[in-house]
Amino acid sequence: RTPPSQVGGETTSERQGKEEEPQPRYQLLEEEKEKCLTFPDVGCDQGPRERLRKGIMGPEQGGAQEESVILISDDEAESPLGNSVLLVEPLQKPILEDQKAEEIVDEECELVVTFCKQGKVMPHARYDCMTHPFERAESETRSPLENNANICDQCYCYICDKLASECQNWTAPSHCHCNAHNKSTFWKDQRGLALAGVLVMFNLELTDIDADLRHGGNLLIKFVHELSVEYNKYLVGERVSPNSHECFCHPKRRPGQCNICRQRHVELIYRYSGVFALVTTFLNQAEKENPKAAAVMLLGAAKEIALHKDPAQNLQNLGVSESLRTAVPCLMERITTQLQRMLVLCEFPKVLYEKFISFFQTISLPCHCYAFSNSLNVVPWDHGLLTTVLKGQNITGQRTQKGKKVFLWEVLPVIQARVEKMENQGHYKEIVRYLKAVKCNDILGLRKLRDKIPFYLCKSGDFVSAVHSLLLPFNNLACCTACRITPFQFEIYLKMFRTGSVPCGNNFHDPGEWISIGSPVKNSVLIKHALKLLYCNLSLYRNPKCWSSLIMVLGSSATLEKNGHLNAVSLKEPPNDFQEMVVSVSCVLLNELKTKVNVSLPSNVFSGPLQLEACLLLTVQAVQQMLLNDLPYLSSFLEITLAFGVSPRNLQL
Repeated sequence: RTPPSQVGGETTSERQGKEEEPQPRYQLLEEEKEKCLTFPDVGCDQGPRERLRKGIMGPEQGGAQEESVILISDDEAESPLGNSVLLVEPLQKPILEDQKAEEIVDEECELVVTFCKQGKVMPHARYDCMTHPFERAESETRSPLENNANICDQCYCYICDKLASECQNWTAPSHCHCNAHNKSTFWKDQRGLALAGVLVMFNLELTDIDADLRHGGNLLIKFVHELSVEYNKYLVGERVSPNSHECFCHPKRRPGQCNICRQRHVELIYRYSGVFALVTTFLNQAEKENPKAAAVMLLGAAKEIALHKDPAQNLQNLGVSESLRTAVPCLMERITTQLQRMLVLCEFPKVLYEKFISFFQTISLPCHCYAFSNSLNVVPWDHGLLTTVLKGQNITGQRTQKGKKVFLWEVLPVIQARVEKMENQGHYKEIVRYLKAVKCNDILGLRKLRDKIPFYLCKSGDFVSAVHSLLLPFNNLACCTACRITPFQFEIYLKMFRTGSVPCGNNFHDPGEWISIGSPVKNSVLIKHALKLLYCNLSLYRNPKCWSSLIMVLGSSATLEKNGHLNAVSLKEPPNDFQEMVVSVSCVLLNELKTKVNVSLPSNVFSGPLQLEACLLLTVQAVQQMLLNDLPYLSSFLEITLAFGVSPRNLQL
């Protein structure tokens, strides 16, 4: 950039003294011209090029070479003069107006615009069009205002979000989309309704609506139309003429044969079965869709059936699906249960999660559906109380908030869904903490889930805690988990305690490999708790399968095959004095196991080198007592005998 006070090596005073004598403003030595300038051949006229070659750029003044000159060359620029090189410098005498192609923007900084091109018109809403003026109004739909109907090639309809030339309601009476603009609340609502469709009732932003939500909305619209037709049929009712009414006309006839009496005693029956079948089919379809679409379909169906009214003036004794007062609660229970599971299992965005719950709370439920008012008040996974429970910081499931006790209280479908999700994630310790702390109005359903706490402890590798949890009553209740386990579960628990291995699945009956995840329990602990399980559960005690399972587990090694099969071991007969010692203490031990809670086995017998043999001898004594007392209840004894492999000498019948 050349300073304003000095151009081409000359001062301002020197340049003014030479104004009377016209000459080229710049000159360069011939040997330096080729070094300073290169001219691309772009097909322009020879005027500027010849002038530059003849020394128009100015000579060297006072033996001092001038400063560098900035040249801008744009091959793609189109100029009416055909010039490809423009001089960027302040000129005292401007070029002729018809040859001027630059515009001085800032004289002080010598910023010059040498080329400009008309901008391309981008797609825009009609009210932003620069070609045609726009007249604004709040909600004018009768006819176009002023020039609002005029459009350019890039004008878009604000309502339809497509080219104005493709809008069918651009100038249609009662619509007139040409008058729409973003400063009107009315037109904003119309745009939201047009773009969001039925999803507008969920109060969703357009940025929150994706393909899944739109798909669910389309299915919901189709369902609403079909439901309206079926509901209208229900309101018409079915005319039934009872045949039991007597004829009171002058010429008396038999019951049901008088047309006059039949018309007077016609009864209207309103059967809701058609609507029930249609809604059930729609709910079945929703369960097959992706979570977002299914949620939209379920919530929309809940709103529609909540609006249905029973036109019958008296109670009609119909079936569950034929009476509206019983069918609607049945459908609503299915809808809310599925939504509860989805809110727990599906990872909805937080905004969408809250919008779904808020929408359900706005549904005006009839009196026979008041029980579902708060059914979707499901706390999210990041809820404070729930988080502290899962982390083990709160083991009671309650806390004091603003002077009031707050409990972790959830409905059974929500509890089942949380357990299912944590099972899939392998968070077994969190499941145990949650089931111990949560409270539910369905006591039996919650107890069934809590019965699997020992299994979850085994899956987490804590076999000792699992053994004790089987026999300890929960919350000081009289009944413990051991009272309700099945013979098959008893065998699975014995395998896990003996080998420290667990099945890969999340249920007892799931097929699959077994993996080792921890250290097995001691043999003394195993035999003590196994016998206590048999004594506290009468169905296990009288089942020969359970006794044979105990004998086979004690007669196997601590390693388990991947398919869950035991590896039998061969044990030598212990010394006679050892056998006599075990037999002498077994009677007392077995009685204590039946009556006492805390029983300790002699360590010198059940913790020494012959501990496995001692456990087997104690089991044989327990089998003898069972045979003496409950032999009539046994279905088979052969299974117990075959469990030893070789008939033991100590089994004296």
